[in-house]
Amino acid sequence: MVQKYLSPVRVYKYPFELVMAAYERRFPTCPLIPVFLGSDILYEHKSEDGSLHVVERSCKLNVDAPRLLKKIAGVEFVFFIQKNTLNWKDRTLLIDAHNETFSTRVLVNETCSYSVHPDNEEWTCFEQTASLDIKSFFGFESTVEKIAMKQYTANIKRGREVIEFYLNELISQGITRIPRWAPGAPGGHHTVSRNATSGLPCSIEGSGAELVESPVAGTVTAEPSGHSQGAEPDGDKLEAEYIKRYLGQLTPMQESALIHLRQWLQETHKGKIPKDDHILRFLRARDFNKEKAREMLCQSLSWRKQYQVDYILQTWHPPAILEEYYAGGWHYHDRDGRPLYILRLGQVDTKGLLKSVGEEAVLRHVLSINEEGQRRCEENTHLFGSPISSWTCLVDLEGLNMRHLWRPGVKALLRIIEVIEANYPETLGRLLIVQAPRVFPVLWTLVSPFINENSRRKFLIYSGNNYQGPGGIADYLDKEIIPDFLGGECVCNIPEGGLVPKSLYQSDDDTETSDHIRLWTETIYHSSYIYKGAPHELTAEILEVESVITWDFDVLRGDVVFSLFHSKRAPEIHQKDSAPVTAAAASCNNVQLIDKSWVLGVDYRRVEAPLVCREGESIQGSHVTRWPGFYILQWKMNSSSSGSSIARVDDVLASLQGTSHKCKVMYYFEVLASEDFRGSMSSLESCSGFSQLSGITNNSNKSHSGSLISR
Repeated sequence: MVQKYLSPVRVYKYPFELVMAAYERRFPTCPLIPVFLGSDILYEHKSEDGSLHVVERSCKLNVDAPRLLKKIAGVEFVFFIQKNTLNWKDRTLLIDAHNETFSTRVLVNETCSYSVHPDNEEWTCFEQTASLDIKSFFGFESTVEKIAMKQYTANIKRGREVIEFYLNELISQGITRIPRWAPGAPGGHHTVSRNATSGLPCSIEGSGAELVESPVAGTVTAEPSGHSQGAEPDGDKLEAEYIKRYLGQLTPMQESALIHLRQWLQETHKGKIPKDDHILRFLRARDFNKEKAREMLCQSLSWRKQYQVDYILQTWHPPAILEEYYAGGWHYHDRDGRPLYILRLGQVDTKGLLKSVGEEAVLRHVLSINEEGQRRCEENTHLFGSPISSWTCLVDLEGLNMRHLWRPGVKALLRIIEVIEANYPETLGRLLIVQAPRVFPVLWTLVSPFINENSRRKFLIYSGNNYQGPGGIADYLDKEIIPDFLGGECVCNIPEGGLVPKSLYQSDDDTETSDHIRLWTETIYHSSYIYKGAPHELTAEILEVESVITWDFDVLRGDVVFSLFHSKRAPEIHQKDSAPVTAAAASCNNVQLIDKSWVLGVDYRRVEAPLVCREGESIQGSHVTRWPGFYILQWKMNSSSSGSSIARVDDVLASLQGTSHKCKVMYYFEVLASEDFRGSMSSLESCSGFSQLSGITNNSNKSHSGSLISR
């Protein structure tokens, strides 16, 4: 497995020339870099005007690995090839390094760059990428990989200290500015006399495997320009100070995981992508395993899209019964600045609420609370000047009794927990449960298996009046905000709850009494399976030219190819299942419209080039119709992946489970008059507070809008 590292952009608030002078001072020797033993120049080139200097070296490094591993490998030193390209005119330094020792067993590559900050030419940016591919290492592959990652993380701090040391040394000597390169100056650059590209490869060192970050690694000394408070960084790059200020302290490998996942979303979700703090929650929930976090996040994004959760704060208005009898609400914040939500669960008439408003309304209300919690976290991040990514929940169980163990109510609670755990991970900072009665262990036994272990560790449970003494809630909440019903001085405006009058109950026909809780009774999105040799197709009849067909779909399983066709003939529905075709069946089952006897180019023709869509991708697009007739949207299994001669492990496993020849998409499409297109909900320029448009989408929208106008 290839381990990859991608650093955030680190900013020196010093000019490029001064940073290069500090970089140069580390050589020929540097006590802060004891692993570097020397180097030999293999190639060197200087341009006539002195603006370009290229040096390629073989660098000797000490092996920083366990003695046993050295003995087995039979080496004391390793050699790296480093190529530095310093461009004084463009003010850039590019550094490429790879290992020469054990290159057939372990492949190490690293690329670093110094460049001028895009918003301030007096600052210097540093970026770094690295990869470690251990093909074989005498049976110690896992050990070598762990040593490599550990060493790499530890040496990032060392690299920052080295460059800071020499910058401070220059400043202490009164050197605060170095003239820029100018044509005609002696040597092109008359101030820096020694070779600014000599020395240690900014690289991965050790016995062909120890990832050691460059001693030239940069640092951020203040908030970078170009980011207003709370603003998302542009493009697919994150700055180190932005991460620290708005997301919190992360290890270098955690930063890398965040940047990689965000970059993947930029490339695959050609629409709105989550904010960085939202992505980070899913990474934390999966211990920064990028693949597991990506899978969990993609499923949640599809869920949010399908049920329009992004808009719930604008569209959800709780019924009057919920406002009066749901005993919960927001109440200031805890001592760590987390928003505080108080729920008097013992005073909630679960049965009465479900009988009067239904499970769907209760679940929607809980979702709106979680969305509001995320919004309050953002506000508190700005208010307190430090990252606030979770909230505190205080649950008062006074009044909890056996009536709360009503079976439909418990099932509704379990379903709510399941939805929250899957879509709002790491949003709970602390859960304070007070006045737990004797019946609580029974309820806890029922619900605790559905709660993630990380979440359970955040639970603090107090029975009776134990919450009032040392170690109680006063350790987490200021005395001034402890509610009066818990012995505090603060008057709390949270509804008191109580029994819902039976006169407000609805009949079973009017409420949702099924075991499965539906979030919305209707959704504009539908799902369909796609089988090998059996594509899923939809048709839109167009009567007026220059109408706009828009589509929005997510690939939930497998790889598919999306195409758009036009036909003058009305297609007939051919369904994979033999069941009669109904409107509901057509929306959720595999439907085929293009008859096998039809000839491409004669009976129908392609009007959009085939688009290969990978699992997890989110695709949006549109087409301006040129002819009346029938337009057919088609999703079919990607034949190139299924026809591969080399079977992947996951393909084999999928075939054993009977899923290798089945893909799944969730889709929505509509037909609009040309003048209505930009106002459509499927227009990619709409954006909620939850997410932001990807850079790819912004760019494609500009060009796409231009194509619409030109037509």
